Amino acid sequence: MRLIFAGTPDFAVPSLRAAAQRGEVVGVYTQPDRPAGRGRELSISPVKREALLRGIPVFQPENFKTRAAREALRALQPDLMIVVAYGLILPQSVLDIPTYGCWNVHASLLPRWRGAAPIQRAIEAGDAETGVCLMQMEKGLDSGPVLLQAKLSIGDTETGGQLHDRLSELGAEVLGDGLGLARAELFPRPWIQPEAGVTYAHKLDKAEARLDWSHSAIALANKVRAFNPWPMADALIAGERVRIHGAIALPLEHRAEPGTVLLTGRDGIDIACGVGALRVRVLQRDGGKAITAADYLNGRRDLIAARGA
Repeated sequence: MRLIFAGTPDFAVPSLRAAAQRGEVVGVYTQPDRPAGRGRELSISPVKREALLRGIPVFQPENFKTRAAREALRALQPDLMIVVAYGLILPQSVLDIPTYGCWNVHASLLPRWRGAAPIQRAIEAGDAETGVCLMQMEKGLDSGPVLLQAKLSIGDTETGGQLHDRLSELGAEVLGDGLGLARAELFPRPWIQPEAGVTYAHKLDKAEARLDWSHSAIALANKVRAFNPWPMADALIAGERVRIHGAIALPLEHRAEPGTVLLTGRDGIDIACGVGALRVRVLQRDGGKAITAADYLNGRRDLIAARGA
């Protein structure tokens, strides 16, 4: 089976490996090289790096609006195109080129969390489970029929980065299962996504990473986990802006103003929220590295005796 793989970030690399193990990947599509880092030097995508290591031809069109871009894809004579976090919405004229269309590996239990940031939005919403869907692509955003699905539980303290890594590997397993069935000419039977339960995982915005202490402690703790490692939650603690890497919610009753430091100790810094309190355990000062709350308090002796409840 002649496969085309389209993907860009780290998340897609295990799926590319799975595809290469179960078919002939005749071309890899990925986003164009972009300037990155302080030196703004051109950086290649993780998927391109993996493709070059495997000697697979790489294609990097800005889009498929030109006939030349579509004809280049058609010339590869693909049986199937696999799309994993590619970063481009494919028009119908592209979806129709491969003999068996295009499959997408999506990191949610569709129809919940269609869109750009399903991993982080699932944690932010407090979901207990998530998963991966192998989907037959159609013109709508993540609305195509589902071919295969696998679930996993979200840990109570799991961050967006940790869940990302687990779903990346699970996605490769599900894709491998699908390709194995296709090679045996036992294509998975698709099921149409229901209209009920559709939610959208909007793209992450750095501006939304700022914590509002008037919200509940549970909501803020979920946000801290979801936005780690990016964009990383930040907040004011007794007048200093810090980035918060780790925190838990406490079911603490109090009458303090949201944002008040209630208690400090080796276990963390307890801060009043609209409901409950957030115990900050790991944080980062501007220009510094991530440190424990105990280390932070060594430089904030003014907080050690705080009692605001």
